[in-house]
Amino acid sequence: MTTRLPAILLLNAAGLAIFFSWYIPADHGFWFPLDSGLFHFFNQALAKSEAFLWLVAITNNRAFDGCSLLAMGCLMLSFWLKEDKTGRRRILIIGLVMLLAAVIINQLAQHLMPVKRASPSLSFPNINRVSELLHIPTKDASKDSFPGDHPVSSRQLTVHHGRKLTVRRAISVSCCWS
Repeated sequence: MTTRLPAILLLNAAGLAIFFSWYIPADHGFWFPLDSGLFHFFNQALAKSEAFLWLVAITNNRAFDGCSLLAMGCLMLSFWLKEDKTGRRRILIIGLVMLLAAVIINQLAQHLMPVKRASPSLSFPNINRVSELLHIPTKDASKDSFPGDHPVSSRQLTVHHGRKLTVRRAISVSCCWS
């Protein structure tokens, strides 16, 4: 049996270093120009491409959250169906722990971390908002968008499925939910 402890410690240290490089400096250090540039690049594309506008509108609709949850459930079900009685119980417990952990992490992060970060669509002037371009309800603005529930859930799904899938497939599954 090989141990992955050095890799786990290194990846956790890298994650903490990235977080604190964003959290500690005023105006988020070198991350703000990068974040701002990416936001403006994709925001301008909303006005240029009808297909991209619809893609963003569909994926930022509340109904899509349900589809995402259903897809994660189907993935969990696919593993559950392959297991015996003990394995099924283990997967059910893992699913419940993932759900509980997502709620706890999200609540703790919102209450313990003094980070209030509005959506970029509320922070920058002269931007394109999907709900104004298409006149359909979307989640294109939030007064507090940190931390999001989708990244928390997708990372937990990645950790769980990283044990069952190859690392590359687990990360690709995670990226689909973010």
